[in-house]
Amino acid sequence: MKNSRIHGEAKGRRGWSKDWIARFVSLLLAIILWYMVGGEDKVDKNVMIPVEIINLPRDLVISNQFKKQIEVTVNGPRALILEMIKGEVSRQVDLSDAAPGTNIIANEIDSIPVPRGVTVERIQPATIILSLDKLVQKHFSILPVVVGEVAADYQVGSVSVDPDEIVITGPRTVLEQFDVLTTRPIDVKGLNESVQQQIPLDLSQEVVGLIGETSVTAHIRITMKTVNKKIIGIPVNAVIDGVVKDVKPGTVTVIASVPKVFVKLKMDLKSLFDVTVVGEKGEAKMEVRVTPKKDVVDSVKVSQVQPSFVTLKDPGQVPEAKGPD
Repeated sequence: MKNSRIHGEAKGRRGWSKDWIARFVSLLLAIILWYMVGGEDKVDKNVMIPVEIINLPRDLVISNQFKKQIEVTVNGPRALILEMIKGEVSRQVDLSDAAPGTNIIANEIDSIPVPRGVTVERIQPATIILSLDKLVQKHFSILPVVVGEVAADYQVGSVSVDPDEIVITGPRTVLEQFDVLTTRPIDVKGLNESVQQQIPLDLSQEVVGLIGETSVTAHIRITMKTVNKKIIGIPVNAVIDGVVKDVKPGTVTVIASVPKVFVKLKMDLKSLFDVTVVGEKGEAKMEVRVTPKKDVVDSVKVSQVQPSFVTLKDPGQVPEAKGPD
């Protein structure tokens, strides 16, 4: 009996010891928590809180620049404030009921979701101003802007850009300010041959904000300046059924625009042309056809041929037209 009582007392002391340890640990944790939160000195701290736009209607767009962060002065235990910053607290702006125009949203104290134990003292700025506009799509032609002088005796034949049109989606009030877009100046100074260049568009900051810095490919075609010349005595090449024929007159005079450079270099201008005849079998009179040679076809243009018809010297050379079998 005595042993049973002793055993019970020992067991009670062990139970009380375990209970005392648990209570002590809980008290210690409470003291630590009190020190960290309640017991810690409260501080005022300015923190930057990001502005988060939510529920923006799909047919609207924000057309103005606004501060993406606001400054919030909070008061509370330093540890809680630090935890709040790490938790990525944001100022949400709900635009589900917004309409086009200027929208002024007040930064109320309760608009900042701070943890319990932290209070919001001040918000700067006091309001967020958003300009909402209809979201539209517009097609713009691109106009190349050319500056500078090409080399002597050369000229700009044409300038085209690829693409020659661009589609931009953005605020209606921004896009309505423009009808065309232009390139930055394309300098052709000293050019004597055709080139391609990557040229940035000359965009306002508002448009850059929509599409970024954008370039196009400029195709610059350089041609030689020309002068009208009368070229006498160009031989006629008459070949009929693979046989060379003599014609009269045997030469023609051509009036054509030729590059000034060719004239300055004293080139044999007769060599620029192929002169052939076109006729039907049985015809003595044949049309003269004058064409610039392939390597100068883009820079030489024929305006007149004298005479425009020639005849065979020997009428007996005219091939007989075959009748029906």
